[in-house]
Amino acid sequence: REPEARENLLRSLFEGLEPGVWQSLTAASAEEVAASLAGGIRVGPGDRGLDAQDLFEIPPLPNWCFQRDPQMILGEGVIFSSMATPARWREVVLARTIFQFHPEYEQVPVYLDPIHPRPDRPLPLGLRRPSFEGGDFLVLSRDVVALGFSERTNRTGIRQLARTLAGIPGGPRWLMVIGIPHRRAYMHLDTVMTPIDHNACLVFPPVILDQGPQRATMHEIDLQSKDLRPSPKSGVLRALKARGIDLEPVLCGGTDPLQQQREQWTDGANAFALAPGVITIYDRNLRTADALSKKGFRVIRAEDVLAGKAEVDLDNPERTCILVPSHEISRARGGPHCLTQPLTRDDP
Repeated sequence: REPEARENLLRSLFEGLEPGVWQSLTAASAEEVAASLAGGIRVGPGDRGLDAQDLFEIPPLPNWCFQRDPQMILGEGVIFSSMATPARWREVVLARTIFQFHPEYEQVPVYLDPIHPRPDRPLPLGLRRPSFEGGDFLVLSRDVVALGFSERTNRTGIRQLARTLAGIPGGPRWLMVIGIPHRRAYMHLDTVMTPIDHNACLVFPPVILDQGPQRATMHEIDLQSKDLRPSPKSGVLRALKARGIDLEPVLCGGTDPLQQQREQWTDGANAFALAPGVITIYDRNLRTADALSKKGFRVIRAEDVLAGKAEVDLDNPERTCILVPSHEISRARGGPHCLTQPLTRDDP
């Protein structure tokens, strides 16, 4: 359905585009269109028009590598995000196009689409416009979902997600809302906490464990209740344990408060699990890797796995931490969890 997908995508994003650029996109190959959507199209010499500072007919999408955020996968369905910043709005349109037209995904149930909400439940705009992004969404079990109340996910977005989750047949029972400081360093929940095994998680202690000024707040929403009212709870891990999610914390940066701050900034708390207990983190976060080693994780390098010098069996895994290169990518404020979005998972 490539021609239909192209027409739909271009009209959704670029109605009114300069005619020459429009014609070139409609005539280009699929690969060229994809490259233009991701990398942008520069304004030609002498074509700046009204704004001499406007360098692009189509601006690039430098954050699109962070595939965790534009959509959220829950069971058999998908929730499309309502991104907090205009720079990332187009990413959701691209994600939606894939699910709408790709033959492998066009039958996937869409639980929430902010671009085309249900007629009886329009999304509010203006000051009450909901925002929610995938980096704040952690599926911890069939019954429990954690959601960050953060710089990128606001109160209106939380209410919208709660109503959506409550309406999913066989969906989760509990929505655990974790309020974290609204700062760029902690833009999503997965920058301060990610699950790494059935019974363990990486955490940034000042937010998840400590009782200081940065500590997270915790509220629980019973998705089977009528009013979906948040109920305050004491302690993130304590509240999760009460709902059957018993997680041992592994400290980002180890026990040294200075190294905790340093390695959180370079996404030390942001791990991606290839399987329960088999995770990837950035190779620069050595104190975090050492903390994982002390908890029984074998620490190996990605290049050794690729070269066949180290083996990882995802079907019969032992606790393993794979260090992946991070020379430049960590400067973009995202780790391995941010860079990935599994579409299908084996049922644990």
